[in-house]
Order: sequence, then C-alpha cells, then structure tokens
Amino acid sequence: MKQYKKIAFCQRGFSLIEALVAFLILSVGMLGIASLQLLSLKAGHTATLRTVAVIKTEEMFERIRNNPVVLDPDEVGSYDAAILDLGDNNGCHDHGVLNICTSAELARDDIYNWKADLRNSLPNNAGTTASIGVVDRVPGIQPTATVTITVNWQERNPETLAMDTMSYSVSAHICDNTKC
Repeated sequence: MKQYKKIAFCQRGFSLIEALVAFLILSVGMLGIASLQLLSLKAGHTATLRTVAVIKTEEMFERIRNNPVVLDPDEVGSYDAAILDLGDNNGCHDHGVLNICTSAELARDDIYNWKADLRNSLPNNAGTTASIGVVDRVPGIQPTATVTITVNWQERNPETLAMDTMSYSVSAHICDNTKC
C-alpha cells in the first residue's frame, strides 16, 4: 500500500495558478494575432484604393494617347486640367447615340467622365480631386509633351479618427502627333 500512495502523490494534476498563467499567455498571443489581422485589413484597403488610383491614372493616359492632337496647354479644350476643372459633358462617349465631337470636345468630355469615375471609385467623394498638367514639347530639344496626372483622395485614419489625404502622381512623355 505504501507504493500506491507514493505513486498517487507524484501524479498530481495542474494547479489553478498554472492553468491561469497558461490562459494568460494564450490570451496575449491571441490579442497579438487580432491586432495583426486589423493592421493587415487596413493595409489591404489602402492598397486597394491606391490600385484604383493607378488604374484610373493609366486609363486617362490611354485617353490622351488616343487623342494627342490637343496636348498644347495653351489651346482651348486641352487636356490640361486644374483640380477645380471638372471638364464638360459633351456626350462624346454616350452609347447608342451618334455624336461627332472635335478633338477639343473629346478631350473635355474625357476629363469630365474620368473625374466623375474617380469620385465614384475612391472614398469620400467630395475629397477626391485630380489634376492633369501638360508641359508642351520644346521643338528641337524635347520631342514629346510631358503629362503629369495627380489623384488625391481622403482616407479615414483609425487611430486619430481624422481624414488623411492620400496622393498618387505620375508623369509620362507622350508624342503629340509630331515627329517623335
């Protein structure tokens, strides 16, 4: 019988304090995982919005490449558009309706449709702005026009609960139907 008592004494279970310490360590680890999940969701959302800005910017570059005749920033109806310039709805892109537009009307219509699409694609509709800057070519020195497109939008910062302004800007050299 003495041996039985000795074996039973050595095979005790976990004490309540040991179990609570193990639970505390597990809880801290789970909180860390939850925090990383929250950070990855925010980073994913920011990356999605930046991707939308990049795609929309490239879309505008393609519109400009399809209608390079009006790249001169001094010309009325140019692609040169400030932040407050919303373009003109000339109906050049209306489906099912035959509208014959000049190059200048097409450029103004491209700006209008592009900026409307940006406001619908990025958050905080009123805080989404865009500008297109055109620097005309320099004959004999620079054979292409330099086009800079900047897109700004606002995104909520979860730590400060304020709106952070995000920005994406890119420049490209585009041939304006002259010998490049």
